[in-house]
Amino acid sequence: MTPPLRTKQPTEARQTGLVQAALQLAAVQCPAEITTRDLAAEVGITQGAVFKHFDSKEAIWLAALDWVHESLMARLRAGAVGHAARGALAALRAVFVAHVDFVREHPGVPRLIFQELQQGRSSLLKDRVEALMDAYRQLVAGLLEQARSERSIAADVDTHAATVLFIGAIQGLVMQSLMAGSLDRIQRQALAVYEIYARGLQRLQ
Repeated sequence: MTPPLRTKQPTEARQTGLVQAALQLAAVQCPAEITTRDLAAEVGITQGAVFKHFDSKEAIWLAALDWVHESLMARLRAGAVGHAARGALAALRAVFVAHVDFVREHPGVPRLIFQELQQGRSSLLKDRVEALMDAYRQLVAGLLEQARSERSIAADVDTHAATVLFIGAIQGLVMQSLMAGSLDRIQRQALAVYEIYARGLQRLQ
């Protein structure tokens, strides 16, 4: 049965609705297989109406990645600032937890990001993901440098490698949870994984 069409909304509100619909659908199916028909049905408009708000399906995914970049980085920075008074390691832990919480709330996001990172060719979508990853790396590396200046980690820590390991730990948690078909376990495991990571930095002394 075709769902009833919803009332008209301003373009900005409809664009936001389509972006959120894309991310919600990505949580349960391969992002590459999501069609504009699927998106239209999810928000309750005609397929033709989708193109009144976006030029193409790619434009919807670009807008989705822009939303992810802004929302995720804002969440991570807020977590870091909120714990900055306790030192850089406390801020780094808050970033780890904030990222895990974001993924639990938006399970379609890692599916979309993993899909684009696997693409061998360059594209606007992949460029957006790489820009997000660059911003993320800069945040983590900056906190690690600060932790070193505070002498809460070893002076000879390779902050580049430690940044890679930090991001890899979260990616590993997410990948295993997605393979298990549920992100419920990620929250239970996240803090234990972070504590192992933090102790490893300190054991280098």
